[in-house]
Amino acid sequence: MTKPVVGFIGLGLMGGNMAECLQNNGFELVVMGRNKDAVAKVVGRGAKEVNSPKELAEASDIVMLCVTTSEVVESLIYGEQGILAGIKQGAVVIDYGTSIPASTQKIGADLAAKGAGMIDAPLGRTPAHAKDGLLNIMAAGDQDTFEKVKPVLDVQGENVFYVGALGAGHTTKLINNFMGMTTVCAMSQAFAVAQRAGVDRQQLFDIMSAGPSNSPFMQFCRNYAVDGVSDLGFSIANANKDIGYFVKMVEDMGTVAPIAEATSSNLQAAVDAGLGDGNVPEIFDLFLKLGR
Repeated sequence: MTKPVVGFIGLGLMGGNMAECLQNNGFELVVMGRNKDAVAKVVGRGAKEVNSPKELAEASDIVMLCVTTSEVVESLIYGEQGILAGIKQGAVVIDYGTSIPASTQKIGADLAAKGAGMIDAPLGRTPAHAKDGLLNIMAAGDQDTFEKVKPVLDVQGENVFYVGALGAGHTTKLINNFMGMTTVCAMSQAFAVAQRAGVDRQQLFDIMSAGPSNSPFMQFCRNYAVDGVSDLGFSIANANKDIGYFVKMVEDMGTVAPIAEATSSNLQAAVDAGLGDGNVPEIFDLFLKLGR
């Protein structure tokens, strides 16, 4: 069976490795992007470069987006030269980013009106996993649309979870990131309080990790608070965006999330203090400085 032509937008560290994985598995790619070095690498392996989202959609059976925000996704979908203007009937758009579910659902409805489908499929694991096709993928959307693209998702992911109707993937991802980033903020604050109180941080870790609080997140927090090693690989700026999206999602449900609001406030304070490019455990520095 002929493989579908894949259009790929978002050739950052994660997206670039995902594109390479597809090419290594025999997929024809159509690409575009502002990072010309990243585009050149993919083109050098045989991809075709185009100049607009519309042109990319016109040439693709599946359009994959691996970009940073809902705003960027919407800018690529809408407009005279957007994906919606060029999408083919029967094509599928897959959003691998972390987006606001309500935005995803609106885009999906607009694509459906053109006879195209959409899957929201946020990712777990790292760019190294992306290169080897070992990502965790939380896919959502119409069941038939999911089954249509699942063979491609299986190339990119070791674990492909179908989580329900369109938007459920982004909802699941935001819940996951709320839990994870709140945990990192709490543990980083614990280490900061320990230092201010004169408690040995390594001994605190030894005690906490011997109980049910032990987790990989605790290890990441310990590595920075004790050894100054920042190895989580997820920035404060990205966490701030995701928790802001979580709060917005909860507001769209007509309720509130005070714990998430507190996490969001602390992450925003870290961004305002110039720490946005650092990994999330580096919020320890903010807590230590401010006594928060």
